[in-house]
Amino acid sequence: MSDQTQTWAALLMVGTRAERIRTISDADIVQFADVSGDHNPIHKDEEYAARSQFGKRIAHGFLTGSLISALIGMDLPGPGSIYLGQTLKFLAPVYIDDVITASVEVTSIREDKRLVILRTDCTNQDGKLVLTGEATVKFMREQQP
Repeated sequence: MSDQTQTWAALLMVGTRAERIRTISDADIVQFADVSGDHNPIHKDEEYAARSQFGKRIAHGFLTGSLISALIGMDLPGPGSIYLGQTLKFLAPVYIDDVITASVEVTSIREDKRLVILRTDCTNQDGKLVLTGEATVKFMREQQP
């Protein structure tokens, strides 16, 4: 067994977890609006947002969800991983300056197809679950020399 295969075998076990923490900034929201084209005033207009059910501007749901993408692509399973699917449930708003902890946890593995199923969650600084879902990811094969 190669070193990389041993690393994957050790890494990809049911219950393996990874997390990243990020404070959502005004700049994050503005840049995400520019990249995505979603300029909904609930995200960018203080006066409009003040009259909404949220009382102030909120981050895009997919901005929060993108923190999960970073985890999958960089940490678990990591570089070379291919996202095959993702379910998301947006449970609570994310505001400017919220500290979001994104986490993934391996719930099942199909070694024969090199597939991993991950529970995906984001919580805020108060421990409130703001987003939950499930990702299906194909993890990379050994790199050939």
